[in-house]
Amino acid sequence: MAKLIAEKVQEVVVADSPKMVEIKHTRTMKDASGNDVEVVDYTDIKSVDEAISQCEAHKANLEAQLTEVDAELADYIAIRDAE
Repeated sequence: MAKLIAEKVQEVVVADSPKMVEIKHTRTMKDASGNDVEVVDYTDIKSVDEAISQCEAHKANLEAQLTEVDAELADYIAIRDAE
């Protein structure tokens, strides 16, 4: 699933209001003719600071998973290369 991220333009700008972002979660489907079309599943609107915090947390989680996968891969390679 892809994401389209853009600044959410606020119609009424209030002083000291946080910047907002609009995140469109999309996916690719086939239309009746068999052509790929991109459709929006749903749209999130949140403050840019909240979006950054969530993204940083997701990145930390992925880095932890990558560390585990690297260790698992090293174990498999050690078993394969053992004489």
